[in-house]
Amino acid sequence: MIVDAGVGTASDVTVAMELGCDGVLLNTGIAHARDALRMAWAMRQACDAGRLAFLAGRIPRKLYAQASSPMEGRITPVH
Repeated sequence: MIVDAGVGTASDVTVAMELGCDGVLLNTGIAHARDALRMAWAMRQACDAGRLAFLAGRIPRKLYAQASSPMEGRITPVH
């Protein structure tokens, strides 16, 4: 699957790739950026990062956050 719409910045590319897309077609997001060359580099790195994250596999999503640090051994403030 190739994404070809609504890609305006590098984070959009990362999300697409993390979701398992095979690639992202880019034009306007780069061509209309204030610095097209920098945006092109950002898009490329975002593509690589998103693909690596997809292949690595994310941790399962949870409805609620849970603290993963133990409470034992923490310094408690003195009042």
